[in-house]
Amino acid sequence: MKIVGMLGIVLLSLGLGCSRLPSHEPVTVTFLDIEYDTPDRLPGLAQDLEAFTRETGIRVRRLPRPEGSLNQLAMWKELLQKGAPTPDVYGIDVIWSGMLNQYLMDLKPYFGSELSSQDPVVVASYTVGNKLVAVPRHAYVGVLMYRADLMQRYGYHEPPKTWDELERMATRIQAGERAKGHKDFWGYVWQGGVTEDLTCSGLEWQVSEGGGRIIEDDQTISVNNPGTIRAWQNATRWVGSISPPGVVAFEKWDAENVWTSGKAAFHRAWVSDYSLISIHRPPVDATQYDITSMPGGSAGRADTLGGNGLAISRTSAHTREALELIRFLMRRDAELMRATAHSEVPKQPELFDLPAILEPYPQLATSRQHRGSVVARPSVVSGAQYEDVSQAYIRELHSVLIGEKTDCRSSNGRENLLAMAWSR
Repeated sequence: MKIVGMLGIVLLSLGLGCSRLPSHEPVTVTFLDIEYDTPDRLPGLAQDLEAFTRETGIRVRRLPRPEGSLNQLAMWKELLQKGAPTPDVYGIDVIWSGMLNQYLMDLKPYFGSELSSQDPVVVASYTVGNKLVAVPRHAYVGVLMYRADLMQRYGYHEPPKTWDELERMATRIQAGERAKGHKDFWGYVWQGGVTEDLTCSGLEWQVSEGGGRIIEDDQTISVNNPGTIRAWQNATRWVGSISPPGVVAFEKWDAENVWTSGKAAFHRAWVSDYSLISIHRPPVDATQYDITSMPGGSAGRADTLGGNGLAISRTSAHTREALELIRFLMRRDAELMRATAHSEVPKQPELFDLPAILEPYPQLATSRQHRGSVVARPSVVSGAQYEDVSQAYIRELHSVLIGEKTDCRSSNGRENLLAMAWSR
């Protein structure tokens, strides 16, 4: 009902079914913005859109989104399937390319030069076949935030590079803080609820243990293997020990609330170059927090790719103007990033061994020997079935975390479940 209600509001705001404006009226491009409700994270967007109108004479109507990625995807599908002339520009999640491909323009002929400077993993996530479904905009990556003050207090000079190190550090810091009276302090908080974030965490765990990427490029399923089993068993051990028992119900904001209240030593979070430049929000009770790549296992470190891109509906009534808007927004972001090369680097947070894709301050570039590698979810290879595949994966992993399946090895139907989801 919430989706239907939001869809009705959007359709009314677009004036679908009404007569077109007189030809002398300025063209208005309608932008369905996936980042609409995060003005604190993107404080300059409203000003950018005003500047775009002054520069081009093209107006922009920016539309809201519903809460929750599943609700957003449902609304995007509803609008695109109607084949209406608006919205023109859609902000899309990085995992929606295969699911929305048939409704979106191929942008490769228009943004060839811009793609050459983009990370190959990011570009591939918006490419279906030889078609560029969307232009990558803000690439977010899973990272580990840590309390630098507590690390120093307990004798640690560097953040954990492995899951075993994380567990040892979290255990010691948690015990020490509780001994000081902080009974609700935890070592590590993350997103363990039945959401897409659990797919991201699970992917990082199993890739770091050599368990594969859920579905490989050759379309083989890689889940029921020793590496993935080992990774899931490790995560199950954290629940109720270094992580709250309720972590298996945590969504993004649940984990972030614990972190920002100063009640955790480590936190799995999402950051982009843009957010690292724009916001610095340490926990309330912390003197300092820093950021590093996610820990790794026997096969190295892995950080899941997230973020969003800009796409144009195939039925847009204002294709030329929509292309102009995307070029303008990309140019503004590029100008901001270039400016950081000459700006003063903030003292907090310290950026330690970040994934190579994250370089908001080029002057801080260091050896990449210990950085995490960026891994994409199997959304392109899964195509229209990705949502079913991800939900099947989430159900299996969550059932292990909550103890419904006490032995990871007993889930010998895991790959059959994923195969059925994929073949729908």
